[in-house]
Amino acid sequence: MKRPANKAEREHLAAVAELGCIICGRPAECHHIAGHGVRASHYETIPLCPDHHRNSADAVHSGRRSFEAKYGTERELLAKTLNLLKKSI
Repeated sequence: MKRPANKAEREHLAAVAELGCIICGRPAECHHIAGHGVRASHYETIPLCPDHHRNSADAVHSGRRSFEAKYGTERELLAKTLNLLKKSI
C-alpha cells in the first residue's frame, strides 16, 4: 500500500496531471512507474488518460511490454514528463 502523499507531493501530482496524457493529451491521472520491488515514489509519475492507464488493450496495466514497445519505457516517459514540468515553471 502506498503511503498518502504529503503537501509537496500532492502539488507535484497535480502538476503532472495538469499536463494531460503524455501519449494523447487528453485529461490525465497519475501513473506511478514500476519499481523493481520498491514502492514507487509520488515523484516518479507520468500523466496518462484512463484509456492509456488501465481501460484499453494499449494500457500500461494491460501489458507493460506492449505499452513500452509502442510508446517508450516508463523511464523515458518520466524524463519527458519532468522536462515538460520544467518548461511550465
